[in-house]
Amino acid sequence: MTNLEARPTEQVCVAGPAADVELVEPRDVPLGGPRAMTVRRTLPSRARSLIGPFCFADHYGPDDVAATGGMDVPPHPHTGLQTVTWLFEGAVLHRDALGSEQTITPGQLNLMTAGRGICHSEESTPATFPDRPVLHGVQLWTALPESARHGDRAFEHVADVPRLTVDGAVLQVFLGRLGDVESPARAYSPLVAAQVDVPAGTRVRLPVDPSFEHGVLVDSGALRFEGHDVDPAWLAYAPPGRDVLVLEAGDRPVRAVLLGGTPFEEPVLMWWNFVGRTHDEVVEARAQWQAAIAGDAAGLGRYGEVHGYDGPALPAPELPNVRLRPRDRAR
Repeated sequence: MTNLEARPTEQVCVAGPAADVELVEPRDVPLGGPRAMTVRRTLPSRARSLIGPFCFADHYGPDDVAATGGMDVPPHPHTGLQTVTWLFEGAVLHRDALGSEQTITPGQLNLMTAGRGICHSEESTPATFPDRPVLHGVQLWTALPESARHGDRAFEHVADVPRLTVDGAVLQVFLGRLGDVESPARAYSPLVAAQVDVPAGTRVRLPVDPSFEHGVLVDSGALRFEGHDVDPAWLAYAPPGRDVLVLEAGDRPVRAVLLGGTPFEEPVLMWWNFVGRTHDEVVEARAQWQAAIAGDAAGLGRYGEVHGYDGPALPAPELPNVRLRPRDRAR
């Protein structure tokens, strides 16, 4: 998924300590189009910019695609990250510069590695999937470490992710590792991402890696996380040091997404769909994308092009008239 904000702000994401559980309030961001499907964004935010390598988290739906038009995101670029698509309901058609054309449905993972550069499109409209009228899920980004962020682009689809059961809760581990269960998808730093389904009235003691920081993004239900009530669409953060996370469901079942990883120590400068390190990197990435959509060979060499999408690629917003620079840590 792209960031369609017309005036995206730079986000310099840094790992840092936190005293206890933090609650991150979502903000509404229109995804685009005349009726504008809205997503709820918790990463990056003023409260927190990273959880492990996870630098972006959008939560959307349940969205009536007949009413909103659904998701129709033209070809757009990415650098320095992996995009992680996970659905609760509906379907999304992914196309990318590698020639991938893959529909994802609930219980499956689409994982795209940008490396130095890639472009892709995403569609979930009434015309694309007339038998799937509701769209509901999350889109996550992970920042690639220095060792991988200049590498080759790649795409993986996992049709059946591994599961485990803890204290009655069912966990689908779609990226990384949790206990003895590991997703087959490739990760470039120690991390975990899993859907967590907790039955009503259930208390779960979930063993986790104490070197990880963790976040729990609530989709539905009444969750109490480490003694804190977390509303739907909010994100709860816990710093490293815990080897068990306690999740309690109230009178309704809880569905949530667990995120985690070792604190990402490299600086991460995010602007629009580019993840880099410096202002100059972002300026170059934008210029080469604009060149690519104009048919320039060097730009196409970096990002490639998407075939099969009915429409033009998405131009990058104008850069601000100031140099993108690190912000103070927001903790």
